Amino acid sequence: MEVPVLRFISVIVIGLCAIWSGAATAQEIPLDKITVPDGFTIEVYAPDVPNARSMALSPTGTLFVSTRRAGDVYAVVDRDQDQMADEVITIASGLNTPNGVAIRDGALFVAEVNRILRYDDIEARLRNPPHPVVVYDELPSERMHGWKFIRFGPDGKLYVPVGAPCNICDRTDEDERFATITRMNPDGSGHEVFAHGVRNSVGFDWHPVTGELWFTSNGRDRLGDENPGDTLNHAPQIDMHFGYPFCHQGDIPDPEFGEQRGCDEFTPPAQTLGPHVASLGMRFYNGSMFPDSYRNQIFIAEHGSWNRSPTAGHTGYRITVATLDGNRVTDYAVFAEGWLDPDNRSWGRPTDIQVMPDGALLVTDDRVGAIYRISYGG
Repeated sequence: MEVPVLRFISVIVIGLCAIWSGAATAQEIPLDKITVPDGFTIEVYAPDVPNARSMALSPTGTLFVSTRRAGDVYAVVDRDQDQMADEVITIASGLNTPNGVAIRDGALFVAEVNRILRYDDIEARLRNPPHPVVVYDELPSERMHGWKFIRFGPDGKLYVPVGAPCNICDRTDEDERFATITRMNPDGSGHEVFAHGVRNSVGFDWHPVTGELWFTSNGRDRLGDENPGDTLNHAPQIDMHFGYPFCHQGDIPDPEFGEQRGCDEFTPPAQTLGPHVASLGMRFYNGSMFPDSYRNQIFIAEHGSWNRSPTAGHTGYRITVATLDGNRVTDYAVFAEGWLDPDNRSWGRPTDIQVMPDGALLVTDDRVGAIYRISYGG
C-alpha cells in the first residue's frame, strides 16, 4: 500500500533539503573533551545532522540516518571518499518517530512507532524520493518505548523490537508482542516473536562468526540509583525469555511481579552493564583498521542516565567495549568518554555505532546533532 501524503511531504522537504558544508559547526563541538585509547583519533564526520539516531550503510556507501523526535530521515553522502561527509540530505520528514532504518536490495526500510515503510530504489532518488510503501502497519501504537531500532538478520528477516509500553507492567495478555524482539519477512508477512521478556532494546547485531543475535536492553527505572543495570544479552535461538517484568539483570526479582515467576526460569544476561546507562546501539567490530584485539568484540553506545539522584550522579554518556571469549563476556570497559563533564552535566549523547568499510567507527550523537568518526593510526 502506498502513502500519497508522504510523497507530498518528501517533495517539499527535498525542495528545502539541508545541504551541509559547515566547518564552523564542526569547530563548535568540543572534541578535546573526549578521551579515546592511545593511537585512536576522534573527529567530526558530519555536523548538522539534527537528532541523529540509528544508522544503516548501503553497499555503495550512502549512510542513512534516522531521528526520533525530529521526524526526519537523512542521507549522508561522502562523494569524494575522503572519510568526511560532503552532504546531508533530508529525504523524509513529518514521520512518526522514525528511529529505525535498514537497507535491503536497494530499498530503505524505515520504522515508525506502528508501521514499517519502504522507499524503493532510494539511492537513485535522494532528491526526489519515491512514494513510501507500507510494508506493515499493525504494530502497537503506544509511544512509550515505541521507537524502534531495526535491522535485517542473516536469515533475511527484518528484526523489529516492541518495547514495553510502561516502566514496569505486564500487558502481554493484550498483545504478546509487548516487551519482545519480533521478526518478519521483507514483505511484512510471517510476523512472529523471536525473543520474550525484553523491556526495551534499541540495538542489536549478529556475531560475525556464529550468526547468533546479541542485543542491549534498558533496565527498569525507580528501583534506586544503582539497580538494576542495563543488560547485554545473547539469543542464539527463538523463544528465549529474558525475564521482564518478573526479573531484572538476571538476579533481581521485581517488587511487583517477582512473586509470579522466579529469576531461575529465565535466560540471564551475558553481561550486566551500568545502572541506567541507557545502552542503545551496538555493533560487533568486523573491520581491519583497529588492533586485532578488537575484532569480533562488541562496541556499545551508552546514551546516558536521566533519573539518578543528584548525589549519585549520571552514568553512561560513553562508548564501552564488551570483550568475548566464545559466548562468554570476559571484560566490559570504557572505550571513549567525555560527553559528561566533571560537574555531572552532559553536552552530548552517543546513540548508535556503525563500522565503516575502511574499519573506522561512526557514532551518532542525538543531542549535538552530529556524527563522529573514530579511527586508529597506531
